[in-house]
Amino acid sequence: MDISLIFQIAGIGIIAAVLNILLKKSDKDEYAVMINIAGVVIVLAMLAGEIAELFETIKTVFGF
Repeated sequence: MDISLIFQIAGIGIIAAVLNILLKKSDKDEYAVMINIAGVVIVLAMLAGEIAELFETIKTVFGF
């Protein structure tokens, strides 16, 4: 896992938080929820490869 991945995830979180605040202030709660869900999906998609690598490492350590 690279440090740039952590910074990318933090950047997505900050952008999603700012958009959430702006949309809630303008009474567009539905869009704020969609932004939050989109942020979570994007981060999970970014982490999919890392999670697969983690499971492969667990397999080799425990000999499955």
